[in-house]
Amino acid sequence: MTHKDTVTALPLPPVVKYLWSYMYDLAHAYIIPFLAGKGIPMSGARVIEIGCAEGGNLCAMAEAGASELVGTDVAVERLESARAIAEAAGIDITYSTHDIIYQDPLPQWSGHFDLALLRDVIEHLDDATIALANIRRVLRPGGVLYVTFPPYHSPFGGHQHLLGTRRGKIPFMHLLPRPLFRKMISGGVEPNRIEVERLNVIRMTTGKMREAAQRAGFTILDERLFLLRPVFKMKFGLPTIGANFLKPLPGLRDVFAMEAGYLLVNS
Repeated sequence: MTHKDTVTALPLPPVVKYLWSYMYDLAHAYIIPFLAGKGIPMSGARVIEIGCAEGGNLCAMAEAGASELVGTDVAVERLESARAIAEAAGIDITYSTHDIIYQDPLPQWSGHFDLALLRDVIEHLDDATIALANIRRVLRPGGVLYVTFPPYHSPFGGHQHLLGTRRGKIPFMHLLPRPLFRKMISGGVEPNRIEVERLNVIRMTTGKMREAAQRAGFTILDERLFLLRPVFKMKFGLPTIGANFLKPLPGLRDVFAMEAGYLLVNS
């Protein structure tokens, strides 16, 4: 029996099962094989995930043989779900409420981890450079950080779909002039509307990501762009379509690439 079989049988809210399941499936189907292909095996790895939510990625990595797993998040209720799932499934994962920008990493994390994950989190952070520098502090020399995010100028890079409104289904709506943008997001579900406004200020792009990584002291080992994200297969049954041909076209890659993924090395 897999961890997914166990979690599926738990009396959890459907939304919690859904969020956990697609992350678990994504890790099994894409993240773990991708890392293995880059010479980063999961067996015996010490892993920390920043913004782990319900912990689906970490549960999949436990099943793949990771020796130590730590998950952090600022959303207390999501960590509570993660702890309940890990306990019910008999998985040894340590979960901690922690802010990667405004709190120092715990002393026991310093230089400890082989792999850190930052999946669809960096676009929500007020200062990407500080966050990446703090993550680098918890990695051993030669340790790697896996980062993904939807560039802000992509069709739904503003996360407007989280509003739960008909207007939120409009691609590129977040690129409208600010007065019109604010009118378009009015009536959206709180606190998602506030977060959509925050993202309109942060506007994370591939260029900003590369600059922050270099300022934080990382070396970029790999960059991948996607027209259709790997996670869309889990969410919508869509094929994964790469877009690495957009790499030399900075004016276009943030518009057409719906995901940018990076493998950074603490060199």
